[in-house]
Amino acid sequence: MGGRQRKDKVGHSIIRLRSCLILAMSRFQRLSPNGRFFIAFAVKSPIIPLHTWLPNTHGEAHYSTCMLLAGILLKMGAYGLIRINMEFLPHAHSIFSPWLMIIGTMQIVYAASASAGQRNLKKRIAYSSVSHMGFIIIGIGSITDTGLNGAILQIISHGFIGAAFFFLAGTSYDRIRLAYLDEMGGIAILMKKSFMMFSSFSMASLALPGMSGFVAEFIVFFGIISSQKYLLMTKILITFGMGIGMILTPIYLLNMLRQMFYGYKLFNMSNSYFFDSGPRELFVLISFFLPIIGIGIYPDFILSLSVDKVEVILSNFFYR
Repeated sequence: MGGRQRKDKVGHSIIRLRSCLILAMSRFQRLSPNGRFFIAFAVKSPIIPLHTWLPNTHGEAHYSTCMLLAGILLKMGAYGLIRINMEFLPHAHSIFSPWLMIIGTMQIVYAASASAGQRNLKKRIAYSSVSHMGFIIIGIGSITDTGLNGAILQIISHGFIGAAFFFLAGTSYDRIRLAYLDEMGGIAILMKKSFMMFSSFSMASLALPGMSGFVAEFIVFFGIISSQKYLLMTKILITFGMGIGMILTPIYLLNMLRQMFYGYKLFNMSNSYFFDSGPRELFVLISFFLPIIGIGIYPDFILSLSVDKVEVILSNFFYR
């Protein structure tokens, strides 16, 4: 009898799940093509509230998978918004763009606040990625050549920064076998090169002038200010939200550095396996760091490749 009841429960669960899927698909089919593509790219990017899969994925996956996900795959969602929604469905994108701006601003503040509360190192970096994706969403929603160029620059910039962060998190875990920040401390004494690289990429992520993150976020800011689509008060509120996110970013990044590298917690433990970054790790990290510095000093190298296409998209589809 017990086995039969369990089979009946499983059967009812499958039927309910199938009914929910059919209902979801029927509602999805009622959406406009822009809405369907937007939902798909919002999951991929990710955009809140469809972001919940990302922190758990980063927290459990191998760091090589996290590098591929943060550096390339997530950016395909933003690229799809530009090449599909903006280029093929311009009228619908123009209607939905104010909501993109609101969601992007909320995403910056929410994900930065959530990142500060994460104990797991890779989950903190994952929420940081979600927060920085908010700048890309705002740049896409601004419908200006400056804002869209800034969004493209942020896609490339954060691709390097996010991949480097997960590489550092993975190599650090291979050495200390600790994943939670409150269990770490004093690593700078034992792993000076790793500390230097972690600090450098943290400065790039919090948009230190002279690095790619600063240039990308500044151009997105300027794109919002120069937009003719939005009222002055809307621009002020969006800029204020972005400013809050830029204040929260150094808080959780510098706190991450403090928990990992300062103090004497691990220094007092057996440290025979706490060897520093070797030539291979440094080669990979420098390969990530040089483009970040190069874009920060001379962003026109990237902008010269995108500005013509951006002008074509905006002039042909929005300003005719």
